[in-house]
Amino acid sequence: MSKKRKGKGVYFLIFLVLIGFSAYYVYQNYFLNSTQLKDKNYVFIFIERDDSFEDVMNTIHSEEIVENFEAFEWMAKQMQLNTNIHPGKFRITNGMNARQIINLLKYNKQEKVKLTYNSQIHNLEEFVQYTDQKLEMYEQELEDLLTDEKKLDEMFQMNPDNCFAMITPGVYEVSWSISADELLQLFKEKYKKTWTAARANRAKKMGYTIPEIITMASIVQSESSIDTEQEKIAGVYFNRLEKDMLLQADPTLKFANGNFEARRVLDQDKETNSPYNTYKFKGLPPGPIALVSLKAIDATLNYNKHKYIFFCAKPGLNGYSDFSVNYEQHRKFATAYQRAMDKKGIER
Repeated sequence: MSKKRKGKGVYFLIFLVLIGFSAYYVYQNYFLNSTQLKDKNYVFIFIERDDSFEDVMNTIHSEEIVENFEAFEWMAKQMQLNTNIHPGKFRITNGMNARQIINLLKYNKQEKVKLTYNSQIHNLEEFVQYTDQKLEMYEQELEDLLTDEKKLDEMFQMNPDNCFAMITPGVYEVSWSISADELLQLFKEKYKKTWTAARANRAKKMGYTIPEIITMASIVQSESSIDTEQEKIAGVYFNRLEKDMLLQADPTLKFANGNFEARRVLDQDKETNSPYNTYKFKGLPPGPIALVSLKAIDATLNYNKHKYIFFCAKPGLNGYSDFSVNYEQHRKFATAYQRAMDKKGIER
C-alpha cells in the first residue's frame, strides 16, 4: 500500500473516531442528560409573557433541573428553542431527558391552571386577589379591566358596579400566562351559553335587564338552596318591588358588612351606610352579592306568582321558610325562628 493511500486511511479512521465521539456526546447529553430533581417527582417552571431564551435558561440553571446545563443549553439552540419560547406553566418530571424537556417547552405542552369560581368568591375584591394568586397577571391588570366602562358595556352591557354578574360560576382551565382580555373573553363565552335567547327574552318580558335578574338571583340563592323555595322567595321580592317597598333582604346586609359567614343578622347591621343595605335603600342593590348558579337564575326567571310579601326561615332551620301576607303573621313566624336560634346558641 502506498504512503498516500495509507495516509488517507489514517485520516478516515480519525474522522470515524471524531464522528463516534460526537455521536456519543450527543447521545449522552441529548438522550441521557436527565433531570436531577433529587427527592421530587416533578417541578414546575413558569415562563412569563416577555421572557427571552436567556431567561428560560437562567430558570433551568437556577433550579438545577438538568445534570449538564452547558450541554442542555447547546442542544436547546440546536433544536431552535431560542426561537420558540412560549409563556406558561410547564411540568418537568423526574427522569425526563434533554430532548423531552426541550420539546415540552418548544411545542408549548403546558400545564393548565384550574380557576374555580364559586360561592367562596364573595365580591370583586376577592375575585381579583384569587385570580392574581393563580395566574401571571397582576391585580392592576384585572382592576383596569373591571373599571373599563366602554369594554364592559360593549361585551356585557354592564358597568363597574354590576360587572360581578359577568362571572359564571364553574371551573375554568386556562394558561398560567393568560391575559386579562383573554380571561374576559372566556367569561363572555360562558355567559352567552347561560343567557340563551329564551332566558334573555324572559327577563325582558319581566321588565328587567339581565344584570338585574342576576342580582335578584344572587339574593334568592343566598336565602335558600332549595329550588321550590327559591321560586317562592323570588316571588316575595318581586312583590315588594312592585309595591315600592324596601327589599329588606338579610343577605344584602351580610354583603354590605362583609359578614359573609354570619348566620344571624343584628339590628346594628341595618345601620350601615351602603347601597347594598336594602333596609335603607329601595330597589335592587347595584350588583349581585354572590356568583349565581344557573339553578337560581331559572328559579328567579320562573318565580312563583303569589300574594306573600314576608317570609322567615322555619324554626327547624332546614332551608324552608314560612310565608305570610301581613306583618302580624310574619312577626309570629319571626319570633319562633329567633327562639330556635337562641336555643341553639347561634348569636352571629
